Amino acid sequence: MSEELIKKQITRLNKLQKRLRREVGSAIADYNMIEEGDRVMCCLSGGKDSYAMLDILLNLQARAPIKFEVVAVNLDQKQPGFPEDILPAYLDTLGVTYHILEKDTYSIVKDKVPEGKTTCALCSRLRRGTLYGFAQRIGATKIALGHHRDDIIETLFLNMFFGGKMKAMPPKLLSDDGANMVIRPLAYSREKDIAEYAELKQFPIIPCNLCGSQENLKRQAVKDMLKSWDKQFPGRIETIFTAMQNTAPSQGVDREQFDFLSLTRNPNAKPSGEVAEADLPAFDFMDVSNSGHIDLDAASRRDNEQRIDVVSVFTP
Repeated sequence: MSEELIKKQITRLNKLQKRLRREVGSAIADYNMIEEGDRVMCCLSGGKDSYAMLDILLNLQARAPIKFEVVAVNLDQKQPGFPEDILPAYLDTLGVTYHILEKDTYSIVKDKVPEGKTTCALCSRLRRGTLYGFAQRIGATKIALGHHRDDIIETLFLNMFFGGKMKAMPPKLLSDDGANMVIRPLAYSREKDIAEYAELKQFPIIPCNLCGSQENLKRQAVKDMLKSWDKQFPGRIETIFTAMQNTAPSQGVDREQFDFLSLTRNPNAKPSGEVAEADLPAFDFMDVSNSGHIDLDAASRRDNEQRIDVVSVFTP
């Protein structure tokens, strides 16, 4: 590798690190993900996303105005051929506290899920239950997962298309029992940036043999759709995520999110904004009883008179 190419890679790596660090820092601040004295359990799967998350969190930990602890945790699900030595060797170089858990969820999933069917749902439930329980054992106050912005958007469309629900992955989530707080520090970061960062950092990626081979997953179809949009309409993905941050329940149709049943007009309210009475021309409705055709341009044709005449009336 030439010296010039190495310099370019270093420059690109530094640029990506600054961007990811800024995005993670913003997400943490916006959602109050990490507080003084927190013990953050960073779930490390061996994939690019969790490696990047751990790397950035450790980077921020050294510079943050607050003190918090990072503990890396990997769940060895006993998948055939899983390289058990890779993660411990990598984590030893970082000097971070870590735990490797062993639980044979692989056999359970293979036994319960028919061949060719999606394994992700059951696998994630088993994994989540194990990690939640361990978080309480070590006194972790936050559980950090490596889901990024693309994951969040993909989940939105998956739920819309196949679940009939308008929901995604929140950057911060309290477990149903209230015992665990889940955070997603990469919520503002793009997958393509994380992938490039992981490649430049040469993280020892461990592929998932359980679900990685299921190429026809619905999530992959949604991912392909979003990639196509991103290529054809640059900026659309950013707009979608921004829209998710700017929801308007009163402009939707969900009766649980907005009380439409009790919605009533105020007969004494004065029009405001663009429909303020003072800004409207005078109307001459003549003898209109129900409805009529009003020539809205008539006023401008009569020497600036602020008057609009009814030119025809229809009574059903």
